[in-house]
Amino acid sequence: MSIAAQAQGGGSFTPLLLIVLLFGVMYFMMIRPQQKRRREAQQMQSALGPGDEIVTIGGLHATVVDVADDVVTVEISPGVNARFARPAIAKVVRQTPVDEVVPDDEPVVADPVTEPGVTTPIESPVVETRKTKD
Repeated sequence: MSIAAQAQGGGSFTPLLLIVLLFGVMYFMMIRPQQKRRREAQQMQSALGPGDEIVTIGGLHATVVDVADDVVTVEISPGVNARFARPAIAKVVRQTPVDEVVPDDEPVVADPVTEPGVTTPIESPVVETRKTKD
């Protein structure tokens, strides 16, 4: 009879071991990768700066103009600004290096003025090239 009692006692330990093993697998397969993604998103959002091109969680493409504590001001179109919460930034498409950021207090150079009545063709320094898909 003591052999049967030992067999039953040993059997009750196995389901408990399976449950612990199941929780361990769930941690390494689900919880840990989610924590890693959350940490990477927080690092990306804290590294935002003016000039960065971003995509919001709603799919809006914009350029960062200003970064405050929890609010990021972005330029959607020339002269159109919108404010978003930092967690609403899904990804940074292109990050501007710190040395390329132009401060706001730099003077704007005006177009050259010509004398009235003088029409000289001025070539634009802007050249547009479009890539075609093959």
